[in-house]
Amino acid sequence: MLDADIIQSETIFALSSAPGRAGVSVLRLSGPMSGAALCGLTARALPAPRVASLRAIRDGDGELIDKPLILWFPAPRSFTGEDCAEIHVHGSVAILESVARRLGELGLRQARPGEFTRRAVEHGKMDLTEAEGLADLIDARTEGQRVQALSNMGGALREMYEGWQGLILDALAQIEGEIDFADEADVPDALSHAAYPFLMQAAESMAAALKSAVRGRAVREGLQVAIIGVPNAGKSTLLNALVGRDVAITSPMAGTTRDIVEAQAVIAGLPVTFSDTAGLRESDDAIEAEGVRRARARAEDAHLVVHVMRHAVKDGGLGDLDSDIVFHNLEVDPSEAVRVNASEAEILGNALSGVGVSDLFSAIEREILNRFAGLENAALTRIRHVNCIASAQRAVEFARDRLADAPELASEDLRNALINIEELAGRSDMEQVFDRIFSSFCIGK
Repeated sequence: MLDADIIQSETIFALSSAPGRAGVSVLRLSGPMSGAALCGLTARALPAPRVASLRAIRDGDGELIDKPLILWFPAPRSFTGEDCAEIHVHGSVAILESVARRLGELGLRQARPGEFTRRAVEHGKMDLTEAEGLADLIDARTEGQRVQALSNMGGALREMYEGWQGLILDALAQIEGEIDFADEADVPDALSHAAYPFLMQAAESMAAALKSAVRGRAVREGLQVAIIGVPNAGKSTLLNALVGRDVAITSPMAGTTRDIVEAQAVIAGLPVTFSDTAGLRESDDAIEAEGVRRARARAEDAHLVVHVMRHAVKDGGLGDLDSDIVFHNLEVDPSEAVRVNASEAEILGNALSGVGVSDLFSAIEREILNRFAGLENAALTRIRHVNCIASAQRAVEFARDRLADAPELASEDLRNALINIEELAGRSDMEQVFDRIFSSFCIGK
């Protein structure tokens, strides 16, 4: 691994717009030679900071490459906190290759994935949770994901953990007061007990955030809706009807579906994956038995479970599996099925004709809104967030329980809690964590 100081002394460049033919493409530069590179490209002095200027850029032989807009962002008022520049060229592959070749001749190197954002974090322009929010915003496919990512990119999660830090530091001050000045007459006895309200508030707030983490991760990663039932209940037909296309093979023969078949949709602004599963029953067939095992596992892990029933009686084979919504796939007159359908969790219809499918879709949407609403609130959206705050919460609870008998140990617990919060923010020694996180970013970001 290259030394971080050596890496940051290098000036990097990359295409930060989408690759391929385009009307305009944007090249981004960052590092101490950014200004010199602009001057070398244009054979002119630097333009005024943050003002777009039209300049001709030339290769090493003085031949014209293009006449782009260029922008100059001197440190520290730039995205990375370093000297930065942008070059807005016409988006042809030939122009991009010529500019890249010239930048290489001027001593710059191609950026690695996520290197611009990583430099922004290391220069204090954003913390790690904001950088992760930026990555999520770039990857957002739905409105819900956009809202949540924008919230974290804007510092909502940072504000939350800074509040916890403040409470822990207030509690630590009370405890340290008793430890350091226990013999002083003007220091009240059991001063550390005043730390209790701070610790209670921090622990309860962390617990609430951890509880909402299921929602936050579901919004970021997408929701799983499992369709379960006995063989030949009409699960595959229902999947096709829900997504409006033939993604699963249907047949009157029981046991057609052996493996999980998935299809994607957007419901209530969130990405949803429907999973058609094997019919649930006891079987001596090894392949079918494996399909049933996978079906049960998918249902247990799903955010929502739709149970398809061929008759309006309880199907066997589900065992201890619970369902959120039941779709009674009845062979009845469509108008009658609509007329008798009254329950939000018990939908009557016919998957083949499409009757009741819209009612089922609406029921799924209501369930998603009930469980995963409030996307504007900050949330722990990654397992890394959950692990850091779960560890911090345990440390705070340990400290609270030791206040009366062992304030010195409580003090150490609170320091451990602060270390975990610093890890969440990306302010501790996390070189390997940084490598893993920023390797998932696109080049040029």
